Amino acid sequence: MSRRRRALTPALISAVTAVLLPLTACGTTEDSAPADGKPAAKAAPGFPYTVTNCGVTTTYQAPPKRVVTMNQHVTEIMLALGLEKSLVGTAYLDDRILPAYEKAYRSVPVLSAEYPSKEKLLAANPDFVYGGYASAFDAKDGRSRDDLKASGIGTRLNLESCADGGTSTSMDDVYREVEETGRTFGVPDRAEKWIADARTTVASTTDGLKGVEPLSVFVYDSGDKTAFTAGGRGIGNELIELAGGRNVFADLDKPFGDATWEEVVAREPDVIVIYDYGSTTVARKKKRLLEDPVLKDVPAVRNQRFAVMPLSDVVLGVRAPAAVGRLAAQLHPESVK
Repeated sequence: MSRRRRALTPALISAVTAVLLPLTACGTTEDSAPADGKPAAKAAPGFPYTVTNCGVTTTYQAPPKRVVTMNQHVTEIMLALGLEKSLVGTAYLDDRILPAYEKAYRSVPVLSAEYPSKEKLLAANPDFVYGGYASAFDAKDGRSRDDLKASGIGTRLNLESCADGGTSTSMDDVYREVEETGRTFGVPDRAEKWIADARTTVASTTDGLKGVEPLSVFVYDSGDKTAFTAGGRGIGNELIELAGGRNVFADLDKPFGDATWEEVVAREPDVIVIYDYGSTTVARKKKRLLEDPVLKDVPAVRNQRFAVMPLSDVVLGVRAPAAVGRLAAQLHPESVK
């Protein structure tokens, strides 16, 4: 089961918090004057910078200096902005780091294959933790944003995981994620350049798909008794639309969720997009779909129309613009050069 649905097993040793001194690289808008009465240090160029992220408002006087990233897509955002020297630790890959970032990634300590315990996280002495999924800040493991704030640690949560549930995630949110991260770390020029290049990448794909009839698409992430699929609130839905598809579960009011196999049959998808990650291979997922008698009359199964996307391509991160082209090439190979 994906960490997008439930948190991992707790690994909490809370006594560490009491012996660590609060860090001071960033502070919330409620921060008070220094206890020693001395004037605050002069803000760095481009600072103070105030941002509200998933309901948490923080004012930064300078860029964070000791950062831990949790989840691959936010690690790659940091690396895309050339911020590997700010990283003191990282955790939780879904698949291989993009080749362009491998050298920089190897320079960063890996704290854990999955989420580190609170003890291990705090031992890295971070002043900032950047989480990709809400489970990165699981309160049961002592890693809630409030818990980390109490230890003097700033936080950011990837916009796709904000729990407001009111709006759908779009490519504009990818640009916003990169823009706000760039400003937080004092590299807005790098963020602006990345965003300009990303817009060009998306446009080059969508321009080639003008006039193409959208194909109906069912996303198979995982699941046996039910299908865990992409709903209408996540960036995955937007990627399908930009790539010339129509998500048959766009009415599912969340980024990811469960659907019955009977619903899959009723919605008759033309193509099944398989998300590739974890220990269950694409071959096993495809076998499960092809051998299920309930699905035998689904057009995508009957015609064996499958596309494959790495999970890290279909979450809100720096892979998303190029992922539009990779998906479009599988849905409409005749229209994508």
